[in-house]
Amino acid sequence: MVLFAASVAMVHRNTVLLIQRNRPPSEGLWTLPGGRLEPGETAEACAAREIREELGLGVFALRPVTKLRHGQFELQVFGTEAIEGEIVPDPAEIRAWSWLRYQQLGGLKTTPQLDDVLRAVLRMFDRT
Repeated sequence: MVLFAASVAMVHRNTVLLIQRNRPPSEGLWTLPGGRLEPGETAEACAAREIREELGLGVFALRPVTKLRHGQFELQVFGTEAIEGEIVPDPAEIRAWSWLRYQQLGGLKTTPQLDDVLRAVLRMFDRT
């Protein structure tokens, strides 16, 4: 059975907002914020809802970046520069968060293919 999920790469200047998950399936890993689709929800609506729930931010003008397959999950990744609000992380979901440059990924334990996704997002927004 395939489970569908969505995440968002939020770009600000030459950084991307990454979170460290506080629960499975990616507990302890750095990744993009997002989560599972609810019944009848589109990937884009899911992505916006998850960002609101996990970080208290509004995101707009979501642009599809790629689809990934991780085990039973099919993940639609979006990118955006259109962000509003102040970060208020949900501690049940997020252990830590940071605006990071691509070059700072090296020392972090991340979800699979995060480096490839971030390269694609930064190219999309002319931030290479």
